[in-house]
Amino acid sequence: MKTFNLPKSALVDKFFPKSKFYENASVTSKTKKEFIENIAKIKSLYALTEETINIPGTENIKVFHIFSIQLNSKVIPKNALKIMDKAISSEIAILYTFEFEDNFAYGITIKENAEQRYFFSEWNQELPFDFTGNTIEHIYQKTIKLFIKNKTGLAVKNQNFEELLEKEKKIATLEKEINTLQKKVRTEKQFNKQVAFNKALKSKQKEKENLQNNN
Repeated sequence: MKTFNLPKSALVDKFFPKSKFYENASVTSKTKKEFIENIAKIKSLYALTEETINIPGTENIKVFHIFSIQLNSKVIPKNALKIMDKAISSEIAILYTFEFEDNFAYGITIKENAEQRYFFSEWNQELPFDFTGNTIEHIYQKTIKLFIKNKTGLAVKNQNFEELLEKEKKIATLEKEINTLQKKVRTEKQFNKQVAFNKALKSKQKEKENLQNNN
């Protein structure tokens, strides 16, 4: 089990039955199967609240939980995560630790209206978590920034949180467009079209580079 540098007052160490998250939700048989077959155990490790770490919550984020998801394979159950997040109040943020045998990874959710976005570390990659801040929401935002920096290489210190999220969104969109164009360049047989795709590809790559360098 992963441990964090947090006070004992924040320790929860409590298991939750998997069925708690899907029994009252509208889930597909595929997602239910993912809960049953991919997840071994779900445990709340820590709860960061005003009462446990003496840092106030906000209207948006009152509690920051750290959950341990013990897996039956080295596959992160993303469909199950979406159901878990929908079952949890929007005022509660979750940092996930995934564990399979001696392997571990981290994940976190951004809830933006009806959209759920996820960031994940690589397997067995340690991240320098810092659970200090002025508010619980501040700690949550610092953690999101850490994942964004890890994923994109963007400088995140002193960056406006909402602006950083928008920049990361644009980079993610550009990466999808770049992947699509790369496939078209490889598979297109007509020379003129291949040249056009290659020109568009270089333009998207330059746009992504400018976003990453304009910190």
